[in-house]
Amino acid sequence: MRILIAQIDTIAGDIEYNFSKVKDAISYAKTNCANLVIFPEYTLSGFPFGDIFERHNSLFDIQDNILNEIKNLSTNLAIVIGYVGDSLESAFKVFSNSIELNAQSFELNGLNFCVESGLNSDLLKNNKIDVYLNCLSSPSRAGLIQERESCYSKFASENNLKLIHINQVGYSDSYVFDGASSIYNEIGKKVFCANSFEEGFYLVDNFEGKILETYFSKSFDDFSILNYEDDLERCFESIICGIRSYFSKNGFKKAVLGLSGGLDSTICACLLRYALGQDNVLAISMPSKITTSLSKNDAGELAKNLGIKYLELPIENVYKSFCSDFDNLFNDIDFERYQNSTTFENLQARSRATILWSVANEFKNTLTIATSDKSELYIGYATVNGDMSGGFAPIADVCKTKLFELGKYINKRFGDIIPLSILEKRPGAELKLDENGIPVCAEDENMPYHFLDEIIYLVENKGYGYFELLEHLFEYEKEHQISKSQKEEWIKKFYNKMNFSTFKWHLLPPSIINDYNSINSVEYYQPITSRIKFTK
Repeated sequence: MRILIAQIDTIAGDIEYNFSKVKDAISYAKTNCANLVIFPEYTLSGFPFGDIFERHNSLFDIQDNILNEIKNLSTNLAIVIGYVGDSLESAFKVFSNSIELNAQSFELNGLNFCVESGLNSDLLKNNKIDVYLNCLSSPSRAGLIQERESCYSKFASENNLKLIHINQVGYSDSYVFDGASSIYNEIGKKVFCANSFEEGFYLVDNFEGKILETYFSKSFDDFSILNYEDDLERCFESIICGIRSYFSKNGFKKAVLGLSGGLDSTICACLLRYALGQDNVLAISMPSKITTSLSKNDAGELAKNLGIKYLELPIENVYKSFCSDFDNLFNDIDFERYQNSTTFENLQARSRATILWSVANEFKNTLTIATSDKSELYIGYATVNGDMSGGFAPIADVCKTKLFELGKYINKRFGDIIPLSILEKRPGAELKLDENGIPVCAEDENMPYHFLDEIIYLVENKGYGYFELLEHLFEYEKEHQISKSQKEEWIKKFYNKMNFSTFKWHLLPPSIINDYNSINSVEYYQPITSRIKFTK
């Protein structure tokens, strides 16, 4: 028996576009004498599709018409196609020789098949099933690929059946789908796997084929805290796929970002260069009076190593003009003022964002990039309409400590393109000076990133609260002596800052979910107007 697995990248709501990919796959299947072609769930609608079917009922009519066309294309071929059901649920049609079969139990070449999105043991109770088609669309995130493999292997062996997982690829509203469609035999052994993060038509004879390129990470429970080594390749490829797919689907070709010589903008520049090509990335250095010569040199060297376009536009004149006008304005307002205002720090970040948006507006198909990372978003150490400003935020679900490791991975893979000084210096926004005239480091204002990122890990993945964190022996504590009061101060600071930062999470541009859990509003929704007492 010859099966064609159609691992494709669809667009939400563009049923005609998605149908064109379906037709290509069907034509390929017939040309190569396949008996069966299988598509992921929601193939015709694209996924996720939000509420567009609720708002635009005509989409159901378009979908019904195309399902009839697919039915007519099923001569000498069986087709399994996913679509949106009447109740907006995942639904499937099975056609063979222009006849519709029962998706939950159909016979083909002497074998009994069923179709589902996920693992449903109830389907097996009343039906003798030889081949279980799991058409679930599963996104990429840390630890999930291996976890998925374990579940599928166990399900196949426990039920003595063949299991085929058909996954989609590409970016759709915060999710990157990793493909890696796979087949497991009756003893739970994986006998075929498609490429990760790539579209493709895969012909499989008699349920066995090649194990192609995949990016595995350890299972979630096997992760040691802040040990990212086994997940760096998947993380890199996931973001590359996300950038490339988002730009292509939304009509953008080029990216513009501020290149400060710091870690966040450095990693973003690297990811954009390898996703879009060196000719489609413009980096702009926008130094202020505070910017160090090291940062400027690092930014220039990185841009040269990447081969991307690089310009420098100092913001000093713009900043001085803002400061002068605002000083006069503030003095005329009869409100109580902050003793320690961040106004003039944030003006620098917002001046830079204005420049970047102006550049993007001037040139065709160009998008501004927001460079905020997960650690800083968690505690609000990111400026609204500053470094948070952009049309896409590629690293918003990657913690700072992981970004350091990702930088080392990029250097190892592509040949030391990131200057070593960027990976060795302490991160800082260079927005203000300390009493010695040195730019303030982020860790001095907040807490060490290794400590902060471990809090995030424990809160997101272990469900730790304030008291559990106080009792927990942090990895940072094993290497550095800190007092109990210092530890408590940092934990309280985390919760206080996190509580105040919730509104910023809702202002985040489109981003990529990359961790096992995230604060992306697509899957984590804490009302902006809420009050949770986390600490004593």
